[in-house]
Amino acid sequence: MARLDYMDVYFSVQSFQEEDLRGKSAVIIDVLRAASSMVTALSNGAKKIIPVGAMEDAVRIAQTMDNKDYLLCGEQNGHKIEGFHLGNSPLEYTEDVVADKTLIINTTNGTKAIKKAALANRMYVGCFLNQKSILKALEDHDDDVVLICSGWQGKMSLEDTLFAGSIIYKMCKGRLPKNTKDGVKVAFSLYQSYKDELEQAIETSDHAIRLKELVPDGDIPFVCETDKFDVLPGMKDGILINLNG
Repeated sequence: MARLDYMDVYFSVQSFQEEDLRGKSAVIIDVLRAASSMVTALSNGAKKIIPVGAMEDAVRIAQTMDNKDYLLCGEQNGHKIEGFHLGNSPLEYTEDVVADKTLIINTTNGTKAIKKAALANRMYVGCFLNQKSILKALEDHDDDVVLICSGWQGKMSLEDTLFAGSIIYKMCKGRLPKNTKDGVKVAFSLYQSYKDELEQAIETSDHAIRLKELVPDGDIPFVCETDKFDVLPGMKDGILINLNG
């Protein structure tokens, strides 16, 4: 298992530079909702996911592919992008829609974090839905591991920090060693405070309140489900695939 004294937490896309990840491994977190959608899609048979930093990049990549092979997916400030097939609700990514498809995804925060973490040794995408898969992957690490919360427009988001804290809490079995970085301590403490009322905490988070009129009613209960899928999205040659597949 990756050592906690080798671990750090970044609380938004803007809180790190690309070079900060060189020689390290990264877990990209975006509970509401990019990571949850990607995990759900891969569990339901999506072939691969191409994350992009801008919708123009998504359209350009799509133009090189056969129409029947891909889906354009994502959101901008919570709204489904005009002309795209899917938005950013994990409930949209059903088997009958995504099976055997390549998903080209652009989101406000999550895909930007993925693109910015390109120098990492290894990169995974994690959320509550695949918590166990993330923990198992980290068992094989002896390098520095960074938990990257996508946040919201440069600010910390409660739901991403709670997931980072849940990983730390599980790794240390609820007893945090003293020799850990400040970010690890903050995430651990937050999860320890809210772990028994996770869904309620996320429902009342700033991000959830901002998205209240845009997010389907079932999204928040869904993204709070723990270990629903045995899926490990991992980066290979710029493409996310299910490493557990």
